Amino acid sequence: MVKISELKRFDMAEYLEDEQAITEYLTIVLGENDPVAFIAALNTVARARGMSQIAKDAGVNRESLYRYLNGSASPHFDTISRVLNALGVQLAIVPKTG
Repeated sequence: MVKISELKRFDMAEYLEDEQAITEYLTIVLGENDPVAFIAALNTVARARGMSQIAKDAGVNRESLYRYLNGSASPHFDTISRVLNALGVQLAIVPKTG
């Protein structure tokens, strides 16, 4: 029997290897309508892509980006928009289903 302590820690960032995976992941999380989960997902994707590069591309200093994405500071929508742009994705408005 495997002990919990022997299990490898799961990190979604290790599996976000291409644009399609990132887009699908963010779409699924955004569909949950949970802002905290969405910010956490952005954190995961930024780590997968390289936090320093995303911060640079978004025009945000790295320390601030860490604070925004780990939940210790509340980012403005403009910051979220710039991070999404740096990640190569955008928000889309679609009719609600179900």
